[in-house]
Amino acid sequence: MKIGLYFGSFNPIHIGHLIIASHIIEHTDLKKVWFVVSPHNPLKQAATLLNEYHRLHLVQTAIEADGRFKASDVEFKLPKPSYTIDTLTYLSEKYPNYQFTVIMGSDSYSNLHRWKNYELLVKNYSIIVYNRPGFDVKDNLYNATILKAPLLDISSTTIREHIKDGKSIQYLVSDAVFKELTENGYYK
Repeated sequence: MKIGLYFGSFNPIHIGHLIIASHIIEHTDLKKVWFVVSPHNPLKQAATLLNEYHRLHLVQTAIEADGRFKASDVEFKLPKPSYTIDTLTYLSEKYPNYQFTVIMGSDSYSNLHRWKNYELLVKNYSIIVYNRPGFDVKDNLYNATILKAPLLDISSTTIREHIKDGKSIQYLVSDAVFKELTENGYYK
């Protein structure tokens, strides 16, 4: 089975993430997309992250009605910080009959050379890159599939800032995630 691995902090998950995942399923041969919640991205500040179990719960809440998607906590069990190549190695050993593809935005793709053992990743796994505003792929150095996906200028950072400033985030996140964020006072 072909599985797309959509890595991220999902801090919090928003409709942009969901639209991209749905678009990728509809326009590739992937059968499922797993949202791999990263407890600590080595290229991001840990202090700005909501607790990993809360973020996992928000992802589960956002995708629960869509059988094409799965929330994964695999990186919770691995050494921190999490490195994509280590997660891929672990998953490939655990699920030898699955073919894993890494899904990433063009912003991450432009920094791929900074990732741990990126050479192994590009040699052993396929990559699907979706466009992010301001990060056009000029050189496809790693033979990725570049997918023209809806360009949405929505970020988790903006959502956190809106919450902190008392601005509405309705329609930027799913209704279920909106309810969870509001009821639990996350990011205030």
